[in-house]
Amino acid sequence: MRKWNSTLLAVSLSVAALTACAAPTTTTTASPAGSASPAAGSASPAVTGSPGRLGTILSRGSLICGVEGTIPGFSFVDSSGKYTGLDVDVCRAIAAALFGDPEKVEFRNLDSTARFPAVASGEVDLLSRNTTWTASRDAAGGNGLEFAPTTFFDGQGVMTSKASGITDFRGLDGKAVCVETGTTTELNLATRATEAGIKINEVKFQDSNAGFAAYQEGRCEAITSDRSQLAAKRTALPNPDDNILLEDVLSKEPLGPVTVNNDSQWFDVVRWVTYGLIQAEEFGITQANVEQKIQDKSPDIKRFLGTDGDLGKQLGLAPDFMVNAIKAGGNYGEIYERNIGAGSQLKIDRGLNKLWTDGGLMYSPPFR
Repeated sequence: MRKWNSTLLAVSLSVAALTACAAPTTTTTASPAGSASPAAGSASPAVTGSPGRLGTILSRGSLICGVEGTIPGFSFVDSSGKYTGLDVDVCRAIAAALFGDPEKVEFRNLDSTARFPAVASGEVDLLSRNTTWTASRDAAGGNGLEFAPTTFFDGQGVMTSKASGITDFRGLDGKAVCVETGTTTELNLATRATEAGIKINEVKFQDSNAGFAAYQEGRCEAITSDRSQLAAKRTALPNPDDNILLEDVLSKEPLGPVTVNNDSQWFDVVRWVTYGLIQAEEFGITQANVEQKIQDKSPDIKRFLGTDGDLGKQLGLAPDFMVNAIKAGGNYGEIYERNIGAGSQLKIDRGLNKLWTDGGLMYSPPFR
């Protein structure tokens, strides 16, 4: 069994407990309360008259984004209805690129079984919800989805109590393990158990909250999910330090935004705004200095921020679409650090989620 690279997810064991959110288990609608980021100044809306999903969104005047809603650091809605997290900030950046306003987005909580039908039916414009990029989900003969750039490189892990005495994956032999059904997590658990020659009693739940509640109640001796989700949910347990993440990593889990298949214009918007957040970090463009960077004489930065060329027009967006996206919540590094990195309660080390220039996997194609 492979071991987890400690530089990828070094989770602080001294984080304060968060209050778990009693979010709906299927599909709910909520409008964002308050402003999590400053509104973009001198907003320039996207080009009108666009076809397909992009045209529908522009006519509606707001983006509908499907999220999980109960994972601190990624997508979490508090009792006042305010959404926060890395996945949430990606949605706000896309809304800002479209409308010049990061608050023109409506969030809908989707469980693992509701998420793909919601995209296929057009109930949501995109998912930004701990969804793993796989061949079958991407293929036209499968779920027929389009996966935008990965925003978090993760891996599946296992959490158990210190008192259980379980120290590695093989220690789960004969044990009850909580798992969310309809996910790659469920399939990976079965595959790894077969490979290890052990028998695991799977306790399946449609909703992650129900699974974690069952684990807390002792109905299963361990719970498996993405390691980032386990780290986040662990903070909400009554005694977080009584629970440990095993070192074993069970899979590769590249997580990122998802759109419907066969709508290339809309997919291109989501893809290039996401890449833009990564490129902004590489350029050193931040939420605080983006206005000054508009005056930069670098040809690459001029194209990127829309003071030269017609990249925005080619995408059906305003020339300054990345200026607005960066104003919404900063570049990728700022979004990461604020929500799940050193500036957060989770303190997850960036590891593979560093820029390629720092030895990570975050890499944007050229904006030219």
